Amino acid sequence: ARDDTEAREKFLDIMAVEAARMRRLIDDLLSLTRIEMNEHVPPQTRIQLENVVREVAAALAPLARSDHIAIEVSGNTDLPPVVGDRDELIQLFQNLIHNAIKYGRENGHIWISFGRTGDGQVFATVRDDGEGIAPSAVPRLTERFYRVDVKRSREKGGTGLGLAIVKHIVSRHQGRLQIESRQGEGSSFTVLLPPAPAEYGPKAELI
Repeated sequence: ARDDTEAREKFLDIMAVEAARMRRLIDDLLSLTRIEMNEHVPPQTRIQLENVVREVAAALAPLARSDHIAIEVSGNTDLPPVVGDRDELIQLFQNLIHNAIKYGRENGHIWISFGRTGDGQVFATVRDDGEGIAPSAVPRLTERFYRVDVKRSREKGGTGLGLAIVKHIVSRHQGRLQIESRQGEGSSFTVLLPPAPAEYGPKAELI
């Protein structure tokens, strides 16, 4: 296509898209490797989970608006801190909220809520009103490179590693990840973390 201007521009566009996809894949692989290396090293900082969630939601709000998706954040504002790694928790909720934007319904909604469970766990839930996920696929969502819809994932820039990263971050924080979905009704992803012990040393990081 060297002497065909139209074809050359088309091939250059394809190369740019594929190069960007490879860069995202490499970044996610490096991130996952780093998280796995530290998975058995407990975090050391007291974090207000609500602040992390609100910060990430605000940062991704312009992206949601570009797809005409409204983000609504609500919940208990008097939550105890958790012991965590701030950067990893930000990455965790970036992945969950970004997924909700990518796979949610255009002109739809994303609901983000936080609070405490009956047994005292601190939780944050990201729920969308998208197409939902088949029950048979739900248990496999956190597997590396697993995609429910490969074509759509590639079109949306997915690497198939986002939820694997989420799973390992949750594991390092001694928490749990709950996934609920119904086809045609959307999906919800809930992260549950233990509250920081009252006698825990470091002061809460206010962000």
